[in-house]
Formats: sequence, structure tokens, C-alpha cells
Amino acid sequence: MFGLSELAILLIVVVAVLAARKLPELARSAGKSARILKAEKNAAQDGSAEEPATPQVIQGEIVPPRPQDDGTARS
Repeated sequence: MFGLSELAILLIVVVAVLAARKLPELARSAGKSARILKAEKNAAQDGSAEEPATPQVIQGEIVPPRPQDDGTARS
């Protein structure tokens, strides 16, 4: 019988063979994600020492709702 480590190696080999064309794209995507997470972590650590920013009020406009369509066709 196979042990757990042999099954894991076999699974990795099968995935590598079946998804060989996608591996570079997956690795590139994982690298980008790791870089983004690292940058966000550093920004959160740097921002925690500063005072919180004062909230900004953004002026908007009130848009009245459109009448609901009841699904009947009008000719």
C-alpha cells in the first residue's frame, strides 16, 4: 500500500502533468498576491503609528427611485 507521503508526491506529479500549461500563470498570480499582501501588511503597520485621519464629508445628490416595472407589456 501507499503511504501518505507517496500519495502526496503522486498527486503533485499528476497535477504537474495535467496542468503544465497553467503552472507559470498560477505561479505569477501567487507571486503578485504575495507582493500585494506584503505591501498591505507594511502599510497597516506604518499607518498604525499615525493618528487616524479625520472623516471627510462627501456631498451627493438625492436621486428619486424609478417606478417599479410590474412585468406587464404596454403597447
